[in-house]
Amino acid sequence: MTALLDMHEAPVVGRSRAREAGTVLAVIALLAGLNALAHFSPLSVWFFTVPAGVAVILAIGRARGLTWAEIGLSPRYVKKGLAYGGIAAGVVAAGVIAGVLLPFTRDFFLDEGYASARKALLAAFVLIPIQTVLPEELAFRGILHSSLRRLGGMKTVFVAGSLLFGLWHVASSLSLTAGNEGLTAALGSGTGAQWAGIGLAVLATSLAGVAFTWLRHRSNSIIAPIGLHWAFNAFGALAAAAVFRM
Repeated sequence: MTALLDMHEAPVVGRSRAREAGTVLAVIALLAGLNALAHFSPLSVWFFTVPAGVAVILAIGRARGLTWAEIGLSPRYVKKGLAYGGIAAGVVAAGVIAGVLLPFTRDFFLDEGYASARKALLAAFVLIPIQTVLPEELAFRGILHSSLRRLGGMKTVFVAGSLLFGLWHVASSLSLTAGNEGLTAALGSGTGAQWAGIGLAVLATSLAGVAFTWLRHRSNSIIAPIGLHWAFNAFGALAAAAVFRM
């Protein structure tokens, strides 16, 4: 398994290792700053805060020598990425449909933010792709993925990259239980429930990060994790709108 994970590129050593470590730390610092701006500053209301910030990180990654192929944007693997991403999205769609149809899981889709069908459609096909999926995948399965891989190989990508992706969602999970009837019923309300919700969100998104990374590694294309990431978020929004009407 170790040989499979590291077959494409061995960890760097010496001065190159120090350079790659500097790149990784710079990317992490930029992502942390962007996360703070996107949630705790006046820029939180600006639609393009995260996309614009990731564009800057992408430019820095390219300036540090990362190739388009390393970032997962090689035209050579587009078809493979579409195939992997399409299959993954189909699996998520089946799971969401089952979750909506089963009474004991249905309430977990009751997200008040998507009570309106119009808002759910706008989110699924405009806001989620542009504001969340594309920039996050470029940042985490693109720049951070390739930087971590140069530094320590695929084991480092799977562990550190997935954990960092989970921590990226702490800020966006602060009001998770308050806006979801199923989670409120399961965890209750108050500070304890809030922290439990954040912990569950970090765990869930870290595990999702492992799946996204696996797809990225297997397909050599960022398109594959984009497909799965979009399916998780978009089908969830559409399911919420559907459940509110059941």
